[in-house]
Amino acid sequence: MTLETAWLALLGLLLAGYFVLGGYDYGVQMLHPFLLGQDGRESRESRDGGHGGGAGQNPALDAIAPFFLGNEVWLVAFAGVLFGAFPHLEGTLLPGLYPLIVAILVGLVLGNAAIQLRRRARSARGRRRWDVLIVCGGALPAVCWGLVVGLLLRGVPRRADGSFRIGAGDVLSPFPLACGATTALLFAAHGSAFLALRSGPELAARARHLGALLLRGAAAMGSLALLLTLFGAGASMTNRATSAVVAALFAAALAAAWWFVTRGHDILAFAATCCATALPVLLVGAGHYPYLLISSAGAGLTVDHAVTDGATLQILSAFGVLVVPVILAYQSWSWWAFRGRTGRRHPSYF
Repeated sequence: MTLETAWLALLGLLLAGYFVLGGYDYGVQMLHPFLLGQDGRESRESRDGGHGGGAGQNPALDAIAPFFLGNEVWLVAFAGVLFGAFPHLEGTLLPGLYPLIVAILVGLVLGNAAIQLRRRARSARGRRRWDVLIVCGGALPAVCWGLVVGLLLRGVPRRADGSFRIGAGDVLSPFPLACGATTALLFAAHGSAFLALRSGPELAARARHLGALLLRGAAAMGSLALLLTLFGAGASMTNRATSAVVAALFAAALAAAWWFVTRGHDILAFAATCCATALPVLLVGAGHYPYLLISSAGAGLTVDHAVTDGATLQILSAFGVLVVPVILAYQSWSWWAFRGRTGRRHPSYF
C-alpha cells in the first residue's frame, strides 16, 4: 500500500466513523419528541433529576449526552486530514459545496446549543421551543450529508479550471433528494437502535417500534435512488462491480438491522445500523477510485492530482501515528466509562 492510498483510507475511515458516531446523535435529536411517554410528558426522574433544580433532561437526549460533543472529534479529524493531505480536493470540494457545508455547520451549532440550553427552560412551552431547534439541528446535517453523497455519486458540474458551483437545480434534482431522504431516515433509525441499546425498557420498546418503521422507509428511499441510477438519472460509478457489491452490502445491513430490531436483539441491531451508516462513504470512495471527484461533464479529479507532495505526507504520517491512536483511545474510554443503560448507573449527565 502506498502512502497516498493509506491516507485516502484514513480519510474514508474518519468520515465513516463520523457518520456512525455522529449519525446516532442526529438520529436521537430528530426522534426525541416522539419517544416520550404515552401522556406526552417526560418521566418524573427526567424532570427532577440532574444537578439540582429546573426542568430535567429528556431521557432520549440523556442517552447521547456523554458522547455527542466527543463524536464530532471525528469530523474535526476528517477536516484536518482533508486540509493537510488532500489540499487540492479541499480547495475544489468545499467552495463548490459551500451552501451545504454552511447548512451542516449551522445544524451542528443549533443542535449542540439547544441540547445544553433546554434544561434551563422553566416551562413546558420553553422546552418545546428548544425541542424544535434540537430536531432541526439533527435533521439539517442528516439531510445535507445525504445531499452531498448524492451529488458526489452523480458527479458535479466542474468547469475548465477544475472548480464547480452547485445551484438549486443540482441539489433539488431527484437523485440527490432521494439520497438526502435515505440518509435522514437511516440516521434516525440508527438513533433509535442506539436508544434501544442505551435506554430503559419502556423507552427502548418505543425506539424499537419506531426504528423498524424508519428502516423500511430508508430501504424504500434507497431503492428509489437505485432505480434512478438504473434508468440513467442517478449515480455515475467508475467501478460498477465494486459499487454493486457495496450497494448489496448496504441492503443486507438494512435488512439485518430490521430483523434484529423487530426481535429485540439490540446489540446486533446497533451493529447493523453502524455498518449501514458507514457504507455510503465506502460507496463514494471505492465506487469512484482512483477518482476522488467526478464531473458530470466527464473529467475527474484523481488521487494523484488531489494529494499533497510526498515529503508533506511523511511529516503528516509521523503526526498521524500519534493523533489517531489518541482519538481511538478516547472513544473507547468514553464508551467504557459511560457503559450501561441510562437511569441506572448514570441518572443524568447535564
